[in-house]
Amino acid sequence: MVEDQRDPRGVRDAREGARDVREPQGRSVRPEEAHAWEALVATARRTVSDGLVVGTSGNVSVRVEDTVLVTPSGVPYDRLTPTDVTGVDLDGRQELGTLVPTSELPMHLAVYRSTDARAVVHTHAVHATAVSTLVPELPAVHYMTVALGGPVRVAPYATYGTDELAENMLHALVDRSGCLLQNHGTLTHGATLDQAYDRTAQLEWMCRLWLTASSVPGLSPTLLTEAQVTEAGERLRGYGQRG
Repeated sequence: MVEDQRDPRGVRDAREGARDVREPQGRSVRPEEAHAWEALVATARRTVSDGLVVGTSGNVSVRVEDTVLVTPSGVPYDRLTPTDVTGVDLDGRQELGTLVPTSELPMHLAVYRSTDARAVVHTHAVHATAVSTLVPELPAVHYMTVALGGPVRVAPYATYGTDELAENMLHALVDRSGCLLQNHGTLTHGATLDQAYDRTAQLEWMCRLWLTASSVPGLSPTLLTEAQVTEAGERLRGYGQRG
């Protein structure tokens, strides 16, 4: 069982495409939240420009202390402005803004309550979604699988926005920083928005690689052994610039 998993049913249930017309919630936006919102919107727009989502599918969040800033439901990312900051507490109660949070809020909150993640990216990336319909786990077709903690699991299907989907996702994320959602898409988390996004992009690339290799008639992709994946992980710990 995952520890500290609270009931996310206090989250406002709203249909995609709806805008809320309530009075602004709670307190004013702090400077660090305004900065985080700007980065969140830029990341959300990047998911569209990089082809990971279409329209308003997918969603992005970032945690600032105990407040979760999240993309609102049904609003095109290119229309979001600095005054559209949408934020909730870890129980899903709205603290900031007038727009209804994404319908996938239960997944985001489940990640923050169960891990030390500071950012979450959820997409409907084509190749990753295709893989989620074929196998229970993405085969270790490339050593970058270690960037997500190991072979990427597929969370069993459940209706979007439900507690059941959030629960399935948490099981798939044990010791991982990303998973596939069956017949749905991807979810990754990280210490920063950039890291969460990079993991999403890497996952989509690996899924495309596996699908491409698997499509050659009469041949099957060579997969890495557990030992090879472990060795790659040890080398990657020292990768990049130091200092």
